[in-house]
Amino acid sequence: MTLNLCVLTPNRIVWDSEVKEIILSTNSGQIGVLPNHAPVATAVDIGILRIRLNDQWLTMALMGGFARIGNNEITVLVNDAEKGSDIDPQEAQQTLEIAEANLREAEGKRQTIEANLALRRARTRVEAINVMS
Repeated sequence: MTLNLCVLTPNRIVWDSEVKEIILSTNSGQIGVLPNHAPVATAVDIGILRIRLNDQWLTMALMGGFARIGNNEITVLVNDAEKGSDIDPQEAQQTLEIAEANLREAEGKRQTIEANLALRRARTRVEAINVMS
């Protein structure tokens, strides 16, 4: 048995095909989804989506949104998503270093919150690459 996984952003369809299993980062922790999973609607955190195709695991960096699971169909609606294999490791590491520097230099609550959010996004992209290697 398989699951049909569809990952959508406002601009594009990032993934739309059958998978064996996923591990999804939600606001309350990670959940694993196998065929015949109970119906669930959940908020998706900034984090890694792990996708199993037969014996191979793939990763995707998700930037927050919502997921609906039911009838062996998973729909993930997120602000942005990138397959781990599509992320440039040097660019991701450079973005992480810039985000860390911006957080150190942040002044005031707003700048600190925005810098923390940018840092979480950058760390997620780097993690999506590192999980693959």
